[in-house]
Amino acid sequence: MAILQILQYPDPRLRNVAVAVGTVTDDVRRLVDDLLETMYDAPGIGLAATQVNVHKRIIVADVSDARDAPLCLINPTIVQAIGSEQMEEGCLSVPGVYENVERAQAITVRGLNRNGDPVELELEDLLGVCVQHEIDHLDGKLFVDYLSHLKRTRIRKKLGKAQKQL
Repeated sequence: MAILQILQYPDPRLRNVAVAVGTVTDDVRRLVDDLLETMYDAPGIGLAATQVNVHKRIIVADVSDARDAPLCLINPTIVQAIGSEQMEEGCLSVPGVYENVERAQAITVRGLNRNGDPVELELEDLLGVCVQHEIDHLDGKLFVDYLSHLKRTRIRKKLGKAQKQL
C-alpha cells in the first residue's frame, strides 16, 4: 500500500470527470487500499480517486470513531435522495476550510464493492453527506462550488498564500 499525493484546490485536475471502472481487478483493489491508507493518513473521512489524480469512479469513506468501518464504492450512483440538511463540510483538497453545505438528508446509492459485487446502500447523517461529497469529486465538483463567489475567491486566495509560504 502507498500514501498518495492529494491534489489541492484550485488544481484544475480536480475538475476532471472520472470514468467508470469496467472490471474490478487486482489493480483496482490496490488503488482502493491506497485510497484508504491515504485517507486515514491525511486524516480524513472520505476520499475520491480524482483527488489523487486517478480519474476512475472510486470512492472510499470511514466515519467511524475507531476508523474501523471502511466503505468502498466503485461506480457509485445516487438513485434516490430524500430531504435536505445543512452540515459543515471540509475537504482534504481544500485544507483548513469548513463551510455549511446543503445536501440530501438521506440517499440510496448503488455501486460495486471492493470485490466487484453489486451493492445498494441507504445512507444518512455524516456517512450520507460524505458519500455525496465524494461522488461530487468524481463529477469534477468541489464543495466550494456550493458557496458564494466571494467565499470561493477568499478561499482561493487563502490557499494560494499558504502554498506560496511552503
